[in-house]
Amino acid sequence: RRTWLQTSPVADEPGCRQARSQTNLVTSEPGHKRAWSQASLVASEPGQNLSTWNGLMTLETLVALAKQNSASDLHVESGMPVALRVRGTLHLTGQPISSRSALNMVKKLLNQEQWSSFMERRSHDFSKTIEGVRCRINVLQSSRGVGMAIRLLSSFEATLERLNLHPDIRLLLEQKHGLILVCGPTGSGKSTTIAALVEELNVREPLHIVTLENPIEYSLRPKRALIRQREVGRDTPSFEQALLDAMREDPDVLVVGEMRHPETMRLTLNAAETGHLVISTLHSSTAAEALQRLVAAFPSEIQSNVCSQLADCLVGVVCQRLVFREDVEMRVPECEILMANQGVRAMIRQGYFSRLPTAIETGGKDGMWTFERYRRWLDERTDWVFSDNLPKTYHTDDSHVEEPQPLPPLSVNSGPSGSQPRKSHRTIAKKTAPSEPSDNGILVLDQEEDLEDIISALKKF
Repeated sequence: RRTWLQTSPVADEPGCRQARSQTNLVTSEPGHKRAWSQASLVASEPGQNLSTWNGLMTLETLVALAKQNSASDLHVESGMPVALRVRGTLHLTGQPISSRSALNMVKKLLNQEQWSSFMERRSHDFSKTIEGVRCRINVLQSSRGVGMAIRLLSSFEATLERLNLHPDIRLLLEQKHGLILVCGPTGSGKSTTIAALVEELNVREPLHIVTLENPIEYSLRPKRALIRQREVGRDTPSFEQALLDAMREDPDVLVVGEMRHPETMRLTLNAAETGHLVISTLHSSTAAEALQRLVAAFPSEIQSNVCSQLADCLVGVVCQRLVFREDVEMRVPECEILMANQGVRAMIRQGYFSRLPTAIETGGKDGMWTFERYRRWLDERTDWVFSDNLPKTYHTDDSHVEEPQPLPPLSVNSGPSGSQPRKSHRTIAKKTAPSEPSDNGILVLDQEEDLEDIISALKKF
């Protein structure tokens, strides 16, 4: 039997051209089928296998490896081989990474403040540019030791055209206030689509755009708009506090990175009702499921009120999933689009979410799209945009971002109320002198006096 290795780069981000990476087994036996192999993932130098890098691996070389194979995710785990997610499939490659090597990677990656946060919570989320690639990184501790889950973000400036999205999505941005939801499963490109929507507003009109993210994935460069990006944990203690703050910051557009808790959802709906255009995400497989899940997050006794509030402020829902197309050899978003017309609002107000798929099927004239009809539009499309032909305008470095002035780290216990926690009297190192009665018959007590000093002052009074 004759055997040879055929490898070529594989892409995994929307709009990126892909080619199969495989090991072809060819024999003299007739009818022998080709086989796929995980060993087809290669290192940065042609012909070099990743397993020969053990002992010399750094995070930079691993990110470069993932970038060359156009992987969407890179996983590093103590005692396990490196894992790359290519075109939605996980590939293990190379020899296991020692726990010492994984720990050294993490320590080199985190600064002192981030390391303290990791030691306290045993996980930490942040973003960083590595080897010219913007990465969203989650550092975690598992039973084997420390590990990392790294999402490689698009290196080009996202727009609706470059993501091969339908132009009807622009109709969502015609409204000046209300709620726009971008939904889909994990890894379906929701953050990239939101970045494209913000970029569309950024080039159209002068607006004040405030984004609340955890972490910041795309560093947006202001053009016509004033863009403020706040990272939860670094710039604000929570999404709830950031939403309360935003109401006093004169925003035109609010971007809420995720709505996981009922309080975040409540504040987001309130912001959409009070004259702001709010863009947020939910994890769901359909538009109807997204709205139903949002309402179900609240107690049953107020769900009818939430349905009315949602019906009044909803602009539309985009639910997307990434689908690999053999004809263009890339993954593209396949969408379901719900527009909030009068009929849809009536269904939401009454809680008839099961009727929304029928409304989408019959709402083509309003810019609605079912997955099936959207797929037919993709089949007929010929003007595809490939990201490997686009200039790398995103995240090639962080030099355009001025380093912020150091501030004291945020307290992890800070609540959304905006009030400072009361000081404990037992933590006061130096006790102040007891209060003395004044001449006008009024006893003034120091806020930090303990009970014994107050009693002593009252006796003198």
